[in-house]
Amino acid sequence: MGEQDLPGVLVSALEGPAGVCEEHVGDLQKHFRLITMQEFMGNKTQLGPKIHAVYIWGGKPAIDRELLQGLPALKIVANSGAGLDHLDLKLLASFGVKVANTPWAVSSPTADMGMALLLAAARRVVEGHQLAISPDTEKFSTNWLGQEVTGATLGIVGMGRIGYKVAQRARAFDMKILYHNRKCRKLEEEEAVGATYCERLDDLLQRSDFVMLAVSLTPQTHGLIGRRELRLMKPTAILVNIGRGLLVDQDALLEALQTGVIKAAALDVTHPEPLPRDHPLLKLKNIILTPHIGSATHQARLQMMENMVESIRASLDGLPIPNEVLLK
Repeated sequence: MGEQDLPGVLVSALEGPAGVCEEHVGDLQKHFRLITMQEFMGNKTQLGPKIHAVYIWGGKPAIDRELLQGLPALKIVANSGAGLDHLDLKLLASFGVKVANTPWAVSSPTADMGMALLLAAARRVVEGHQLAISPDTEKFSTNWLGQEVTGATLGIVGMGRIGYKVAQRARAFDMKILYHNRKCRKLEEEEAVGATYCERLDDLLQRSDFVMLAVSLTPQTHGLIGRRELRLMKPTAILVNIGRGLLVDQDALLEALQTGVIKAAALDVTHPEPLPRDHPLLKLKNIILTPHIGSATHQARLQMMENMVESIRASLDGLPIPNEVLLK
């Protein structure tokens, strides 16, 4: 089967920071004719009817009503990762388009990243690295201290796949685990990780030494952690965010870090991404920032690609779609 006979799939680009993973292009081209946004925009009339799927990698390409109107044969949008806040699911459903994502592929590496950030912030690893390599450093102080992790209390906000895997990892550090979620986990799931449910977020914030955000961004969770919530936390507490930047009021967080309301923060996500280069958060020593790399491992990204291919092929073949996202 030649390339022209393969089903068309719209992608953002084949290279560059906004493109699909270059390591995956060869495998994708075995299954699909990849059409870039640039190609599509230059020849909508001819290419539009040939596109049966959109392959979203890193949130690109963006999908709106105008794009959907130009894709009359579109059957499915395959989205990398678990987050769906960049997609209008009702709009897609109104065009009869299915949606699939890759939640299983991202849960373990994102949980690993959450623990890495927690440990790095607690033990001031980035500050320590800078101190160790600084040309001005002549001696190491024996009184340069961090926070103990073993035996501390971790509050997990959002006990879905990622949050639960964080709890599994935290248990190995003998951490006391609290969690806040829309609903309780099953008793046997709680007991397996030693987790205690907090119906009120306030209770979790007041009792935790570390607070980790692993919740999806929705209208209900937008700005979940603001000035009031930060003031409920212990002054020795550390906030870790592996969810979405808009879960946190960044102005309130800046003030809390500057004034000692909380001890430190570690964020894999911000809004926008990246932050403007003159943003005051970038100047603080008691914050760690990483470039939204929760799922950024070779293994996870390969699994994401394979899951997306499987979902697209199932949709085009009229089969049940793995990891289909259903409107609630």
